[in-house]
Amino acid sequence: MFQQVTKNVRFWAAVAALAGLGLAAHLMAAEWKSGIVWPEPKVIDPGDATKAPSDAIVLFDGKDLSQWEGGKAEGIENGCINILKTGELRTKQHFGDCQVHVEWATPAKADGGAMSWGNSGVLMLGKYEVQIIESRDSHIYADGNAGALYGQHPAMVNPARKPGQWQTFDIVFTAPKFEGERLVKPAYFTVFYNGVLVQYHRASLGPMKHKVLATYDSKETKGPIALQQHGSAVRFRNIWVRPLKLEE
Repeated sequence: MFQQVTKNVRFWAAVAALAGLGLAAHLMAAEWKSGIVWPEPKVIDPGDATKAPSDAIVLFDGKDLSQWEGGKAEGIENGCINILKTGELRTKQHFGDCQVHVEWATPAKADGGAMSWGNSGVLMLGKYEVQIIESRDSHIYADGNAGALYGQHPAMVNPARKPGQWQTFDIVFTAPKFEGERLVKPAYFTVFYNGVLVQYHRASLGPMKHKVLATYDSKETKGPIALQQHGSAVRFRNIWVRPLKLEE
């Protein structure tokens, strides 16, 4: 009798297991799908620490300033831009929504007071600034330190490396949108500073101004990327941009 019961238990356990497999197969076959026929994402080479992604526009590769306006070639030193010697740079091409990669280094030793040591910036559309300044051994007001949207929003944290060491900005910029004279969507910034998120989908109050409340007094939705010259020998290298179609 006991053996017969054991056989029955095993039989029904096997049936249950097979039923479970059948249910699992049914669920897998009935996998939910959105119904949208998406195009396959374009395959690109992601690049590495020294090479831009294959779909990027290289703005500076250590050789020349052919992508820029207003620069003096003698400012290129050891494959880097010395912004104090080139003067302010603006890209010849204009960009709207985009991803930008910029590597920069402040002088190892102060070449000015706290307000000028390593002072520079990356300006989207030539107007909306992500601040560059020495922020490890020297500090100014919070919305003027490196990684800030200058005069508007401080960085969430301060991941600055030591003076003279290379630092990195990875910026996702969304250009402002207008309907006639009316602003319908402000510019937005997401910024990674040395790989650390310091601005997340942060709305800009308008083009950079000093000690004045920023307002949208210009209606451009595309413009140059600018590197600011502000009296310090800040160096730049490995600069590239990926134009984006974020509305799609």
